[in-house]
Amino acid sequence: MSTLETTRAELGLVVLYLNKAEARDKICRAIQYGSKFLSDGQPGTAQNVDKSTSLARKVFRLFKFVNDLHALISPVPKGTPLPLVLLGKSKNALLSTFLFLDQIVWLGRTGIYKDKERAELLGRISLFCWMGSSVCTSLVEVGELGRLSASIKKLEKEIGNKDKHQNEQYRAKLEKSNERSLALIKAGMDVVVAFGLLQLAPKKVTPRVTGAFGFASSLISCYQLLPSHPKSKTV
Repeated sequence: MSTLETTRAELGLVVLYLNKAEARDKICRAIQYGSKFLSDGQPGTAQNVDKSTSLARKVFRLFKFVNDLHALISPVPKGTPLPLVLLGKSKNALLSTFLFLDQIVWLGRTGIYKDKERAELLGRISLFCWMGSSVCTSLVEVGELGRLSASIKKLEKEIGNKDKHQNEQYRAKLEKSNERSLALIKAGMDVVVAFGLLQLAPKKVTPRVTGAFGFASSLISCYQLLPSHPKSKTV
């Protein structure tokens, strides 16, 4: 009976996870970039999966720009340094612009918006916005990790010779530091992916490289969206 209850609880968490639109989007993203890695830009089944999944994901992101628009006009936590505030707001503005323009790209690819040339231009501009937001995210995470590191060192001095891992505040800060380190790695990968999609260095950042970085970044996103219970067990 206990095994059945455990299985039911685990399946409940899976259902909870898959009910998130964001989680489904990131799973589709992993499929998209995995297919891009396999196709390496060559025609075939993998490339067809890449293109069809990319178009399908745009539906998940309809009106999602409102989220970052709301974050842009929302107040920031007290004590946040001005440079980090400006970087954070720039990230929100760029990401919101990317998601808004991405809707026009979707309209163009479905044939609703007839000016394909302009739709392609807006698509390229949107990718530059996404790359800019990823750069801002990377810088914000670096700054926040620096603040956390200083806070952890200060706490270690206060704890002294006691077992610091028994201190709840220390464990919370350490967990937050790990989360931000992972977010920094993901943001760095996303910069490479945007670089590849824009074909700014096609000989170095090939479709296969873009696919590999995008797939890894997607897996990180899927992990970050895991419910708290299994996530804490993993840590």
